[in-house]
Amino acid sequence: MQDDSLVVLAEYNTVTEAEIAKSMLDSAGIWSTIRNEYMSAIYPIGTMPAQVVVRKEDLESAQMLLQHR
Repeated sequence: MQDDSLVVLAEYNTVTEAEIAKSMLDSAGIWSTIRNEYMSAIYPIGTMPAQVVVRKEDLESAQMLLQHR
């Protein structure tokens, strides 16, 4: 998969928050991954947020899912 087909869905200050969002997306059948997962855990909170990214075509569905959690 090319990186240009991915878009940032949300940014979180902690990896734990990003993992929760990713788990919800996975449960709904929406593929996602976390960018900056390790860097976010190393640096102070807010310095390098963990980004949950999804495919462009899944963005709207993913946004609706996370808004209604």
